[in-house]
Amino acid sequence: MGEVEEQQRAEHGPLAGFTVGVTAARRADELGALLTRRGASVVHAPALRIVPLADDGELLAATKEIIGQTPDVVVATTAIGFRGWVEAADGWGLGEALLGRLRDAELLARGPKVKGAIRAAGLTEEWSPSSESLAEVLDRLLEQGVDGRRVAVQLHGEPLPGFVEALRAGGAEVVPVPVYRWLPPEDPGPLDRLLDAAVSHGLDAITFTSAPAAASLLSRAEERGLLAELLAALGSSVLPACVGPVTAVPLQAHGVPTVQPERFRLGPLVQLLCQELPARARALPIAGHRVEIRGHAVLVDGELRPVPPAGMALLRALARRPGWVVARAELLRALPGTGRDEHAVETAMARLRTALGAPKLIQTVVKRGYRLALDPATDAKYAGEDG
Repeated sequence: MGEVEEQQRAEHGPLAGFTVGVTAARRADELGALLTRRGASVVHAPALRIVPLADDGELLAATKEIIGQTPDVVVATTAIGFRGWVEAADGWGLGEALLGRLRDAELLARGPKVKGAIRAAGLTEEWSPSSESLAEVLDRLLEQGVDGRRVAVQLHGEPLPGFVEALRAGGAEVVPVPVYRWLPPEDPGPLDRLLDAAVSHGLDAITFTSAPAAASLLSRAEERGLLAELLAALGSSVLPACVGPVTAVPLQAHGVPTVQPERFRLGPLVQLLCQELPARARALPIAGHRVEIRGHAVLVDGELRPVPPAGMALLRALARRPGWVVARAELLRALPGTGRDEHAVETAMARLRTALGAPKLIQTVVKRGYRLALDPATDAKYAGEDG
């Protein structure tokens, strides 16, 4: 890659030309800003809404149970959840009583943010794993032995897969603390638009930051009769990117392979997309130019060229068999919509050539169709392959 191309790539960002769906309810703005800063187009559709803490009868019941009998161990899993729990208890007039019980228990914090929330409440954690992993918290508890011990676990919004079960199997009495609960969004419109974009391959990736969000998207797809189409898209053209392994569980239960960063944070999740999406783009040497086909745009010698959906559909059809002539009838079938007039292909092709800014990239083969004008050496290579 030349110096000029490197500079252009840096200017438009590694995710330029790609469209990423964001399903998060919390911190969606932060994730969207990280993606946009790197050039992505973002489609935001919260797959969930959070039940206000003070309205949640289950949390009130769990809080009273803990005040009634101090647990041996309390596991705090999220900072926002821990803070919300203490604030809700204050609102019920139970704040001091709850803090007193938490002070007497062995308090374990999943990571530094939770540790900060615990200390802000005037408490001190007994221990916190360096990995920020609940698996490490579970290992420590099981090594110490939990038989006959009472363990309160602050839930993420749904039962933590395997965590509560493993403690109960070890003989613990588990008190689940449902600090906030997820429900489907009140307005399903944005989620439906994201679903439609996914099944029509209008998205290049969907990000998931919680297991309930993934489950909610799958559930909505099933309600609309689109589950099979969504699973097919997630297994091919739409990359499912999860913030961590727990988040991926609902997708993996349907056989969907996912990608996850090594550190379960938003920044590493975005960095992972910056590697994965450009690596999936098709790059070809055409008519003396380097052409990289992205989701809704094309890089021509490192310069970003936005292309309308019809043009992208034609370009993908031509790129499936680089250098081979593709008939107008076949290109017509590739166009969005179900028209029968081959003139639509000529119109879309003219717009595509204009958008690319290099008309010679696509050759017209009279009475036969169109082909990508591959460079001679590459043309010979592809010509030797089966179409």
